Amino acid sequence: MESINTNLHKTSYVISFKLAKCKHHVYSTAQTLSFCICAMTDHNNDKPFERSCCPIACALDQLGDKWTLLVIRDLLLGKRRYQEFLESPENIATNILADRLKKLEAAGIIVQQTYQLKPARHEYLLTQKGEDLRPVIEALVRWGKTHFPGAQVFRPHQFTKT
Repeated sequence: MESINTNLHKTSYVISFKLAKCKHHVYSTAQTLSFCICAMTDHNNDKPFERSCCPIACALDQLGDKWTLLVIRDLLLGKRRYQEFLESPENIATNILADRLKKLEAAGIIVQQTYQLKPARHEYLLTQKGEDLRPVIEALVRWGKTHFPGAQVFRPHQFTKT
């Protein structure tokens, strides 16, 4: 196994042509270079990741519950206001919706903008980080249509004036 292991600024970079390994991960590749970029400080208690530095685990930590990707789907389809999210056919509970919107905002995936002062009302918009999820959602749509015959693709939301 050819590998280079360098610790630089408390970041572990592992590069290998066939098999790469950091303290917590093993990656194998067929013909391409593999990179494990682990910003966990020596994998100790001072870590910025919930579970690991694996990019799939990191994405699932922010997006992997039952509701979050559905909220992002609705945002990509043009929904912006709280009531519009509640109109989706999955019938998300108000407390769950409020929680997911707060988590998505804290993660930098959406921003909240006030559109009415009295009473205060907000709309939610995707940031660039959120827009970058579009191909992920599109891939899930293709996969779902292939493996769940009869699944329907929702159309873009038509904005309502309030």
